[in-house]
Parts: sequence; structure tokens; C-alpha cells
Amino acid sequence: MITGNFKGFLIFTAITLVHELGHIGAALFYKWNIEKVWLLPFGALTIFREKINRPLKEEFWILIMGPLMQIIGVNLYLQFDYNPDVINYSNLILMFNLLPIYPLDGSKLLNICLNKITSFKKSHLWTIYISFLTIVTLLLKVNFNLIFGLIILFIAFKVIDEYKNHNSLFNKFLWERYNNDFKFKKKKIIRGKNVKKMKRDYRHVFYTQDKILTEQEILQRRFDFTRKI
Repeated sequence: MITGNFKGFLIFTAITLVHELGHIGAALFYKWNIEKVWLLPFGALTIFREKINRPLKEEFWILIMGPLMQIIGVNLYLQFDYNPDVINYSNLILMFNLLPIYPLDGSKLLNICLNKITSFKKSHLWTIYISFLTIVTLLLKVNFNLIFGLIILFIAFKVIDEYKNHNSLFNKFLWERYNNDFKFKKKKIIRGKNVKKMKRDYRHVFYTQDKILTEQEILQRRFDFTRKI
């Protein structure tokens, strides 16, 4: 309504919905709980009500199926009606959505890659820092207009919110590990008792000066105030 570009809005929305259906279809395949889908003037966002410690492989396929479904859907449409606007909007959505800015797909892909090489806590913080850096770079390099300004403003607030929730998210990550019996095949040895070094997709063994402790024993000290090890 603000820009008067109704045709572009309809094309953009249709492509976005196809993209989001890719995420939703993969999530249903892996039996993830979908809380809601936000339809925004400049895109969509699927919110999951799921454990942080679900396998990274599942998260990767749920993530990647969005762009794949979009590419397949657009190419099928172009077989019946060649429209340059559809190509332009699709390329724009793909390029923008793969930027490493939370909550875009690019940030989630970055976070998955970081979780492969470092701890959950560091991965989340680095994803937020890179999101801030990318926003600043866009503000310096891209010509400002109303639509761009609204999108950046919305995304900036989401990144700030994610930063504020970092400690809560980290505690949730640890609480899930304490409260659930995850069957991780890979094992990581941690020297000392630093839970900040814990990774996704790994079970942990803590080597201290006087004894060897399991992940559950370490987390029990953090969450169970009624018992002593």
C-alpha cells in the first residue's frame, strides 16, 4: 500500500510462500513441531517449537529445502509463462535470504557450519556478531529507500532480540541435555568443567583434576539443587 507496487507484492508473496512451504514440508517429514508462520510484507518466517538439540542434519535439510523448493517452483512456472519479473524477484529473494543476518536462512546456514567446528555458545554469539556486521555493511553500501529501510529496521530488532536472549537460549540448550536422554554417537572430551565448550550433536566427558565426570553429572550440579554428587 505504501509503495503502490501491488503486482510486485503479489509476485514476491507467491514466491515467498513456495519457499516457506519447502521449509514446512521438510519439517513435517522430520516431525518437527511448527508453532506458527509469520507472513510479513517482505517475506515469511516459520517459527518452530522444537528442541535445540535436534540433529544438525535435520536442521540443514529443513533449511535448504526452502531455497530448493523456490527454485523448482519458479522453474516450473516459467515453463508455462515466461515472466522476467518472476525471475528478478526470485533471484532477489534468494540472494537476500542467504545473507548471514538473523533470522534469514543465511544466518541459519552459517550457524549450522559454526556448530560443526565450535561450541553451541560460540556459534550462536558469532552468528549474532556477523549479523550486526552485515547489517552495518549493507547500510554503508546499499542505496537507502523506504522498503530497504523497513526491512533493515525489522531485521535489526530481531538481531538485538536474539542477542538479549543469548543466555536464556544457552541455558535452554543445557537444560535439554540434562532433562533428556539424547543418544549422540560422537563424543567430545572437555578438560575441566566448562559447559560453555559443549557442542551440538556430541555427548561430553569432563576430565577434571580429581575425577572423570559425565555430562549428566556436570549438569546435575547446575540444575539439581536437591542432590549432591
